[in-house]
Amino acid sequence: METLSSCILKNQYLIRPSPCPVKFSSGGSVSVLGFSLSSMKAPAFPSPSRKQSFGVVRASVAVQQPIQKTKVAALIRIGTRGSPLALAQAYETRDKLIAAHAELAEEGAIHIEIIKTTGDKILSQPLADIGGKGLFTKEIDEALLNGDIDIAVHSMKDVPTYLPEKTMLPCNLPREDVHDAFISVSAASLAALPAGSIVGTASLRRKSQLLHRYPLLKVEENFRGNVQTRLRKLNEGVVQATLLALAGLKRLNMTENVTSILSIDEMLPAVAQGAIGIACRSGDDKMANYLASLNHEETRLAVACERTFLETLDGSCRTPIAGYASKDEDGNCIFKGLVASPDGTRVLETSRKGPYALEDMIKMGKDAGKELLSQAGPGFFDY
Repeated sequence: METLSSCILKNQYLIRPSPCPVKFSSGGSVSVLGFSLSSMKAPAFPSPSRKQSFGVVRASVAVQQPIQKTKVAALIRIGTRGSPLALAQAYETRDKLIAAHAELAEEGAIHIEIIKTTGDKILSQPLADIGGKGLFTKEIDEALLNGDIDIAVHSMKDVPTYLPEKTMLPCNLPREDVHDAFISVSAASLAALPAGSIVGTASLRRKSQLLHRYPLLKVEENFRGNVQTRLRKLNEGVVQATLLALAGLKRLNMTENVTSILSIDEMLPAVAQGAIGIACRSGDDKMANYLASLNHEETRLAVACERTFLETLDGSCRTPIAGYASKDEDGNCIFKGLVASPDGTRVLETSRKGPYALEDMIKMGKDAGKELLSQAGPGFFDY
């Protein structure tokens, strides 16, 4: 028997997420609302007409021939993961493409293809234990190279340091808020959590910075799943608090009851956090031109700076690394970088300031990485 979801995918209906606020009830619980399908009306049939033939009155219905619509072949096939957040990012990409190119507004011109990745399939282990690069991108990039999709929409923080051969990433959408959000049903802030409280996060970056500041707290690393799943676990008391990217909560319309927002000094973001990257095949000028019209240059430069820092460090998947490039009031680039031991006992930080221009920002990222490598010394990254 086909499930509703399989029928929907089979017929290529696109389900838009309805606003999903996180609400605290009077009892201090979190409730998460899911998707909703648009109401569907039954087709209207004409009233029976009465005809007389050979003295017999017969009721008949005038049958209207359905209008045959010419099926439009998809001009762009977008590859994405199937989580609510990934779909929200794919819809954002679709909407921006339609706004920029009139020919893409026709129904069926853009198709969204859901692809399951390794990171989606293995939920029983912490990400660091699974290892490898591209846990949330590999299968999507393979579909791109095989010609099954035309563009791939990624969260930039999931994109490996080196792009797969024969692919390019010509577009970053405007960056969303880079801060991390603290969510709890029992405490107003991290500082207010009692000693021994458990904070759920699968991110080594968050874990190391958290334990560095609050060594009496505990961390549940195997805190996996989409945003809705993690909030459900919080509500069930599996943990006393969790940390989530504010960017994802905003894209899902789920910020209503975020307990507090951590400052950059409290929790330095992941490299490219809050940024969406869109890849296509190298040499596909048509797709590259479509994507170039969506590119946000300020975001692209910041991401380039941060990823150069990451590349220079060349840390393993078990190395907590954070980096953030921003523009100050005078238009200069301010870069902050960090590496840490997984247990938070050692945290090394650096910062740079310079012109907000590609060459200068690439140099800032590289120099910052070299400085921290020198500070770390031999064996620091051998976790």
